[in-house]
Formats: sequence, structure tokens, C-alpha cells
Amino acid sequence: MDKKHKNEDRKIISFIPDGEFYYKKGLKSMQRERFDEAHKYLKRAVELSPNDPRILMQFGILVMEEGEFEEAYEYLTAAHGLDPEEEDIIFYLAEVHAHLGLLRDAKIYAEKYIALAPDGPLADDSMEIIDFAEQEESFSLDEDMPDSEVYFLQEKARKLMESGSFPEAIRILESIIVDYPDFWAAYNNLALAYFYIGEIEHAKELLYDVLEKNKGNLHALCNLAVFYYYEKDKEKLNSMLELLLKIKPYQFEHRFKLGATFALVGKHEEGFNWLRSLKKKGFEGDAGYYFWLSHSAYFSGHEDIAKEAYEMLTQLDPEKAGFEPWKNVAPSAARSDAYEQDRDFLISKILNQYRSERLLGYYLLGKSAHKQELISHPEYIDVDKLTVIEQLFLAHSLDYEFTLSDQFDHLFDRAIQTTDLLYEKHQPLTKQGTHLFQMWFTLCEVALLRSYHFRNPAALAAAADYMFRSSRYTDTTKTSIAKEYGISVPTLTKYVEQLMEFLPHFKS
Repeated sequence: MDKKHKNEDRKIISFIPDGEFYYKKGLKSMQRERFDEAHKYLKRAVELSPNDPRILMQFGILVMEEGEFEEAYEYLTAAHGLDPEEEDIIFYLAEVHAHLGLLRDAKIYAEKYIALAPDGPLADDSMEIIDFAEQEESFSLDEDMPDSEVYFLQEKARKLMESGSFPEAIRILESIIVDYPDFWAAYNNLALAYFYIGEIEHAKELLYDVLEKNKGNLHALCNLAVFYYYEKDKEKLNSMLELLLKIKPYQFEHRFKLGATFALVGKHEEGFNWLRSLKKKGFEGDAGYYFWLSHSAYFSGHEDIAKEAYEMLTQLDPEKAGFEPWKNVAPSAARSDAYEQDRDFLISKILNQYRSERLLGYYLLGKSAHKQELISHPEYIDVDKLTVIEQLFLAHSLDYEFTLSDQFDHLFDRAIQTTDLLYEKHQPLTKQGTHLFQMWFTLCEVALLRSYHFRNPAALAAAADYMFRSSRYTDTTKTSIAKEYGISVPTLTKYVEQLMEFLPHFKS
């Protein structure tokens, strides 16, 4: 290799982009209004130079402009810790606290900026924050609001709960209530965390404690209603709902909590009324708000509003697309008296001790508007504990695409085709229809365990239908059933004989 090439290689090797390099590229991208590009560069700059307050501040400003106020708070707080007297950092801390509604702290930082830079370029903006905070303080009903550090500890705990990290969330919330024994929001979240890990009695005791010390705490009352609902304690639930129906909250937060609680426990009309009232008053809801508004609207008969709300939900959270409560629900099966829409019926099947009953529950989930609610509940379905057959029926209801790679996959696919044909004939399910399907899943379970081939789905559906109807109606004929399913009488007879082998009392 000649000398020239050696020098060029040395130059290439010596250039390693650092935080300053990406910081400058990020600033240029911001000047050109290429904000996605700026985000990428500044994020990389933070990764390479996590102790540079300028870089942390600039990335904090960018994510604040993107509306990610909690994330912006973390970066700006870190920058402030590294350079506590930097005026610009102090101003943007004031701004991010104002965005988060932590006006007391916003005012403190804005006043500090004015003290450090009374003629600074951001002095007028600081005065606006101070004026706004003082106006809001005169109307504030919450004089005991904890400082921003506690607020963010709680937000951190809430995010941990959303990700399923309940032990860590519990540790944070326990520490908060030790230092702030009157911060009731932490108690309520702690109760929810204990509830989700199965310590239900401990969760309820926390809420009883809140209500003893802070009578009428709406969040505690609503959380207790949810606990009673999941425990199926109808007496206590009804008593609590009687109380909640009398409450007429003024604050948006309380109206949202009350409406979402009513929607969750099945009081859809009441939930819809409260959630809809927020929209009429100009409330700008988050994804959770539009989720419950959509569900309560749909189940109370306001389908257009439900679809409008769900569209807003998917704009805020695109991952929710395809999980609409009406997805895969046939118009006729959407009737409120259809068993597919009976939440208690579905839960009784999913939690049944007999596998054939659970298979029926998993199948009907795919036809129900309650599907997302039930599969997301932490206590109802533990996929790891399901048998392979149960997992397959659940996957079918969740619209998984199957790869037919072996013989069992093919026979299961034909079992599903048979079940779908029966459902098409009998949906929406009446009480009698559920009895037919209970019989069918008893047969289907045994047939799958014996690796039966399900070669003719139409004939099998007809055979199951004939066996059920003929046991109840003397005028049922093979000719009429065969015609209904488009098969011959001999074919029907053949498959009736095959299915008879799977009846429990025919087992050897």
C-alpha cells in the first residue's frame, strides 16, 4: 500500500462521529424544519454525550414540541442537574411544567429565569407563564398537590404498570405514600397494582383506608366497583353502582373516571352519557377516553358516534386499528339479546372446568363485541396454560393466519369450517343455539383428540344439526336437513354414524 493510501485510511479511521457532530446535524435539520430527521440526530447525540446539558436541553425542547411532555421533562431535568444556572434550561423547565399542569413549579422556574435574566430574550414568555399560573391558582381546588418529583414518580409507576412490571411499580408507589400519606392518587394506583398481581384483599383494604380518611374519593369508589365486578360480587357491585349513579361530578377528570367505570361494568348508557358530556364541553381526550366512548356508544346503540370515536382512537394509537368491538360481528349477531354479546355467558364458558365448554367460549369470542375486553383481562385467559386445541381455537378467534403444514393443521382447518357452517345457520345464538354448540364442541373435542379427518364439513355440520334437532323435535327429517345443507340423505346418514362414535357414552 503506498503512502497516500495509508494517510487516507488514517484519516477515515480517526473520524468517529461524536455527540457534538450529531448535535450540529440535528440543529441544521431543525432549521430546515426536517423534524423527524432532527429527532434521529439529537437522540443519537444524547446517546453519545449523555452528560452534555446543551444536547439534553435541545432534545428536550424537540420532544416537548412533539407533545411528549413527560419525556421532555426527564431530559430538561437532567440538563438542569448538570448546569443548574443555565437560563434557557430554566425557562424550558418552566414551560414543560406548565404543559403538564404543574403550575406551581412552572411559576417557580419562570420567576427564577426573570431573576437571572430580567432582560433576557425569554423574559416576556416567562412573565406570561407566571401570569397564567397565578390566574389558575386563584381557581385551584387542590392546594395540597405534591411537587413535580412526586408527580413523575407516579407517572413512572403508572407506565411500569402498563408494561406489566407491577413489583417495581408497587415499590415506587409504596415509597410515595410513606412520604406523602395524603396523596390519594398513589393509594388508588397502588390498589390497582396489587389487584393485578392477585392480592385482591390487600387492594381492597387500601381503598377502604382511602375512603375512611378521604370520604367520597371518587377514584376509590370507582376502583372498588371494578373490583366487585371482576369478583362477581353482584350484591356489593349493585350497592356501589347505586351510589355512583347519584354522584354528579363537575371536574373533567372525575367525569371521565365515572364514565369509563360505568362502561367497563356494563352500564353502557350511563357511561356513554358521562363520556359524551365531556366531548360536548370541549374535552380533548386521550386514547383511553376514545376507547371507552366508542365502546359505551356502540353497546348503547349509538353506532355512528362509536365509529367516529374509534377513528379518533386509531389516530392517537394506530395499533388499535382492527380491534373495533363490532369487527367480525355479524349484524344479526350484534343484537343485545344474542348470547355472543352476553359477557357473563362468555366468561362462564372461558372459565369452565370442561375443555369442550372452554372451546365454545374461545370460538364465540371471535363473534363477540366483548372480545378485546375479555382477552385483555389478566385473570381470564393464560395462554401458557391452554392445551394446543384451546390455543388453536383462541388463535382462530383472534384472526391469526394459519399455515397448513401438517395433517393435524388440515383437519383442524376443516373442523373450523364445520363450526363456521353451523354458526352461519344458527346465528345469532339463542339459548337453544348454545345447546347445539355445546353438543357440537363435545363431539369436536373428542374427534380432534382422535385425529378425525373432518373430510366433509358441510355433511358434518348437517349431521350435528340433525342429531340435535331430532333429539328435540319429532318432525325433524333427514331429507329436510340434507336439503338445507346441500347434501344427499345417504351422505348425511354416513356422517351421523361417524359422529355418534364421539358421543361420551359411546367411548370404550
